[in-house]
Amino acid sequence: MANENKLQDLIGHCKEYGFVFQSSEIYDGLGAVYDYGQYGVELKRNIRDYWWRSMTQMHDNIVGIDAAIFMHPTVWKASGHVDNFSDPMIDNKDSKKRYRVDHLIEGFVENLDKEKGEAIINQMEALLAADDFVGLKNLIDDNAMKCPIGGTCNWTDVRQFNLMFATEFGAIAADNPDDNKVYLRPETAQGIFVNFLNVQKSGRMKIPFGIAQTGKAFRNEIVARGFIFRMREFEQMEMQFFVRPGTQKQWYDYWKEERMKWHLSLGISADHYKFHDHIKLAHYADMASDIEYDFPMGFKEVEGIHSRTNFDLTQHQEFSKKKMQYFDADIDPETGKAFGNYIPYVVETSIGLDRTVMMLLSEAYQIEDLSTEERKDDRVVLKFAPFLAPIKLAVFPLTKKDGLPDLAKKLMDECRPMFKCFYEEKDAIGKRYRRQDAIGTPFCVTIDHQSLEDKTVTIRHRDSMLQERVPMSEVKNIVMKSISVF
Repeated sequence: MANENKLQDLIGHCKEYGFVFQSSEIYDGLGAVYDYGQYGVELKRNIRDYWWRSMTQMHDNIVGIDAAIFMHPTVWKASGHVDNFSDPMIDNKDSKKRYRVDHLIEGFVENLDKEKGEAIINQMEALLAADDFVGLKNLIDDNAMKCPIGGTCNWTDVRQFNLMFATEFGAIAADNPDDNKVYLRPETAQGIFVNFLNVQKSGRMKIPFGIAQTGKAFRNEIVARGFIFRMREFEQMEMQFFVRPGTQKQWYDYWKEERMKWHLSLGISADHYKFHDHIKLAHYADMASDIEYDFPMGFKEVEGIHSRTNFDLTQHQEFSKKKMQYFDADIDPETGKAFGNYIPYVVETSIGLDRTVMMLLSEAYQIEDLSTEERKDDRVVLKFAPFLAPIKLAVFPLTKKDGLPDLAKKLMDECRPMFKCFYEEKDAIGKRYRRQDAIGTPFCVTIDHQSLEDKTVTIRHRDSMLQERVPMSEVKNIVMKSISVF
């Protein structure tokens, strides 16, 4: 269920505590472009590293690459992006604002009762699947859907709009501008496909095997909303798994299950997720499903699992005139002969890193009422799984004197090589705790005068606020045990 208040609270929290800032804010910002602050970048890196290790370290048959953002322009012709990478758009003639048709309709149904809203969404999905732009326009007109900005129903016809950013490559101007045109990649997958044979041969990879990649992608979204949910510059974590033709259904089901297990390992409740099977399939797919999370805007896609058939490799073989085949020496039990040469099928898992950041922030953000009869008190806390938290341990000397800072810094020196730590002397201990709660730090340690005598410290647990006395020598082990996931 949509919760606009929570979304606005989350956006404010992210700015106040250094997670996410509007890009170029001092110049009034740039639409749908965001910068990660000091804690946001740590959270993002922790997610990326966890995904990478889950894919490449925990599987014998998955390796990684890092392909360039710039690619030969024919790559995007072969992949279908030049001709097909577009969304149905509609303009309001009065406000001059342009909207993605599905976003306009989804925004409209948020204010309807559930039954009527679902009926309109089902009708929209059927019209999108049929590329029926006239029907979509009629759906908008018949329901008197108004422009959220101008408040009128004066719409243009629905038409397609290509989402790729184009630029010129090289410093010398060409007579024909198209001769120098290249695109900022709208996805990371094609960098994997064009390197399929390079990786397979150099790594002596045997099907089935996967190639993983993380990196930036760019889409000229006309309507980008939902904070960092939909941006024009974003980061993907993708894995293309190459399989023998005819086995794609088995591997598609396998990766759906595996990817849901990964999501649940983030500490998120299963009832906050659901699968959404596609009605309209992309031109390259024979099966497709999304893992959706219950964001403040409602259930939205965070990861896609697609059976891409052999479309991409076949297209690149045709356009490049280079064979993209694999020789499979395994014996076919039906014929008794080797499977021989074929173009592999591909099962893709593609997750948005920025959406995962937002998902974890949405899940972790809580306001707890700690009020008593004497005073009102709310605690804002981010309850990240400890291994994902930007800061794992905060160390606080009770005072700035009597040798307490020296002992605290000794503990910092011991722990810092193993995980991210934070040191602070300013303000009362309670205020320091609350600041760490707000950035999601799972453990805080206070060094006091007793610590000088017996080398024990007070460790405070974020979620329970429990405080216990432990030997200072055990602090590193306590934190390491809590953040160990492999």
